[in-house]
Amino acid sequence: MDNKNFKKKNLTGSFMLLLTAFIWGTAFVAQSKGMDYIGPFTFNFVRSVIAGIVLIPIIVLFKKAEKNKKQNISLKQTLIGGIACGVMLCLGSAFQQSGIVLTTAGKAGFITALYIVIVPVLEFIIYKRASGRIWLCVFIAVCGFYLLCIKENFTIGKGDLLVLVCALCFAGHIMVIDIFAAKNTDGMIMSCIQFFTAAVIFLLFMYVLERPDIKSIINAWRPIMYAGVMSSCIGYTLQILGQRRTPPAAATLLMSLESVFAALSGWLILGEKMLPKELTGCVLVFAAVILAQLPKNNTKTTEEK
Repeated sequence: MDNKNFKKKNLTGSFMLLLTAFIWGTAFVAQSKGMDYIGPFTFNFVRSVIAGIVLIPIIVLFKKAEKNKKQNISLKQTLIGGIACGVMLCLGSAFQQSGIVLTTAGKAGFITALYIVIVPVLEFIIYKRASGRIWLCVFIAVCGFYLLCIKENFTIGKGDLLVLVCALCFAGHIMVIDIFAAKNTDGMIMSCIQFFTAAVIFLLFMYVLERPDIKSIINAWRPIMYAGVMSSCIGYTLQILGQRRTPPAAATLLMSLESVFAALSGWLILGEKMLPKELTGCVLVFAAVILAQLPKNNTKTTEEK
């Protein structure tokens, strides 16, 4: 792939991940409203099922449009990748919900955002070294998240540790996508499999820990549909497709804008107040993401062949 096509591919991936962060961030209101009617595992089970079902006809349409294109897809790796993604996605959501009950929302938001540090560390351990600029961007983003989320003295409790495990799971989810993207997998089919895998696990949690009620689920249909179609189906599918075109550490910084979009949408749509400290945090995170996306200065000369 020549340099021009590489830059175009990277730009497309960055836009997909930016759109993903925007969808996840603005879905915060829908997810909060859903908790007024049903428990978190029931909510996540139904939204995962809806996401998987909605994605099936989309996959069929895409396959018909691309039937003349030569593809070398490994169905085995796609299945394994989808199941692995579903497990990590479900675990991350479960630990996050359990931790939020025992800690404050501000601390939970900041600790969850620490996956932007965990991913470059995992990337370094497994197979690549993140660049110095990426590490600088991570540091700036963490400072921004601290200003945006933390409103009280920072102490470590049981809830904080549970949310930290959640951050590890979400970091693992990002790395699993990156690993299987290199194994001739189909991103859309892999996304569909991840939803049904997560749904099965959420179903078990739902019946063990909650008392699902059909009437309550029907009453919550608006937030469930928004979360299922937009946040899950479109958001997580864009994540998988976008990560195929973007390095893991840079992808993580882009997706971390979810928290910033959530705060800004609450400020603009719901009229929630933002202090100067919180606005400064938003600016720092945006600055970190922009810095991570700037093109590198290549001093190497290309040899003609």
